[in-house]
Order: sequence, then C-alpha cells, then structure tokens
Amino acid sequence: MPRTASPTSPALPAWMTPANLLRASVAVALLTIALKMAAWWVSGSVSLLSDALESFVNLAGAVFALAMVTVARRPADDEHPYGHHKAEYFSSGFEGVLILGAAAAIFWAALLRLLQPQPLEALGWGLGLSLASTLCNALLAWSMLRAARVHRSIALEGDARHLLTDVWTSVGVLLGLLAVQATGWLWLDPLVAMGVALNILREGLRLLWQTSQGLMDEAMEPALLARVQAVLDAHHSASAGAMQFDALVSRRAGARNYLDVHLHLPHDWTLGQAARARRSVEQDLLHAVPGLRATIELLPRDHVTVFETLQARQEPEEKLP
Repeated sequence: MPRTASPTSPALPAWMTPANLLRASVAVALLTIALKMAAWWVSGSVSLLSDALESFVNLAGAVFALAMVTVARRPADDEHPYGHHKAEYFSSGFEGVLILGAAAAIFWAALLRLLQPQPLEALGWGLGLSLASTLCNALLAWSMLRAARVHRSIALEGDARHLLTDVWTSVGVLLGLLAVQATGWLWLDPLVAMGVALNILREGLRLLWQTSQGLMDEAMEPALLARVQAVLDAHHSASAGAMQFDALVSRRAGARNYLDVHLHLPHDWTLGQAARARRSVEQDLLHAVPGLRATIELLPRDHVTVFETLQARQEPEEKLP
C-alpha cells in the first residue's frame, strides 16, 4: 500500500538534547543574574532591577524543567502504564506561577520608585551589562526553540519562550533607559518597569493556560492529525473501500501522541488478513508521526460497538442535569 512521506526535521548536533539544553539554561540564568544585578548595582535603575528579578524566575524555571524532563523520560511502570510524559506540563505550570509572582514584585517596586524618583548613575555600564546578558538569552532561546520542535518537548519550548520574553523585556528596558538618558525624565524608568511587569504577567497566564490544556488531554496538533488522516485515506483508497476507518480520537501527553481508531473490514476476511492490514496501517502511521502510540480496533463492516451505540442514543444518564 502507498506510504506517506515522513516529516523532515532539521538535523541537530547530538548534544542538543532537552536535558543538555536545560542544563545550559541553568548556567546562562546564573550568568545573566550576575550581569543584570551588576547592571542594577552600578546604575540604580529600577527597570534593570526588574529585569534582574525575572532572571531569578528563569533560573527556578530551568531547574524545575530539567527535573520534569528527567521524570518524563522514565519508562512506564505498573502505576503509570502510559509513562510519565505529562510531567513536562508541571514545569510550564510552575514557571507560570513564578512569573506571576515576579510580575507582582516588579510592579510594586516600580510603583514605589514612581512615587519617589531617584537619579540614575553609571547608566552606560548598566546598559552594556544588560545588553550582554540579553544576547546570551537570545542565542540560547533560539537554540532551544529549534530543538523543541525536533524533540517535541513542551518543557523545552516553555523555557525557551520564557527566555524570549526575557529578551524582549530587556530590549524594552534598554530603550526606556536610553529615553531617560536622552530626556532626563526619571519617571520613564519606573514606567518602563511597569510595562515589563505587565508583559511578564501575560506570559505567565499563557503558560498556565497551555499547562491546563495539556493536562486536560488536548487533541493532537492539527498538522499531525492531517498526516494521520492522509494515511487512513490512502489505505481506504488502495483497498478499494474494503478498509474503512471511524471513531478517530487522539490526545497528547508531553512529547507523546496517542491515537485510537476503529478499522472496519469485510466479514469474509480471515484473521490473518485482518492482522496484516492492521500492521500495515500501524507502520504507515508511525512513519508519518514518529513516536505515535496507536490503538487500532478491528471490527467487521457495519458493526457498531456498545459505547458508540450509547453515545449515539445519548442516554439520559449520560446527560448533565
């Protein structure tokens, strides 16, 4: 039977695993904390302080993401027969909570400085140190996003997008401080810090929403479902309609995708024929979506399961009061 082409992924160096990149994220977070705290110390800028505080959130998030990625790689056991892949969602949820706390702290510090403006000192050094840390975060975030697409790691993607938020935050702080230097308006410094806090708050809420959707067994991505449907359509056409598929449902758990589908076959097919047909479909599905875990139930044509019958009838006990 015809096979769909396997999706191509960009080649990555062997060391660019989620665990190694998260270890690098921890190291870069420590470096940026040192640079940004030094930038705040020499300049006295509250917006640079807010930027430095967010780096502590980056550090905590990277450490927790590394721990969850390690847990997610554990093999299935009796208590977790489907594996531990959902552990990655806890890292994005944890980062979301930390971000909300950091946003509140930054906004409060900026409000106090807005009420009592303070002159800035050695602003040139502060800007230089902040720019160096921003470049480090930008390079790491780009590498992590690239690897996240290949490894399908939500923990890695969440940490990368958090770093990107930090990058844009730092860029906003730098532009704001340049405006202070050019105009002498000290109130611009805490105002920029408040904008930073609101931007961080938005990212925290987004991460919490993403976590909630993952824990609620969200369906596979539309692009992956399209590949699955292409495989099923190819087998249906190649068998001249003898193979029919329905009751397709999917879910994703971290980097793992799960699929359930019914395969209806003619009544006169032997068990051996049915088994070979299912094996062919399984191979093509795995070729189209690497790492997929598919459960294909074999049924005779025009057969409906008890569960499908109950769903179609919408029994009263199944309805909400």
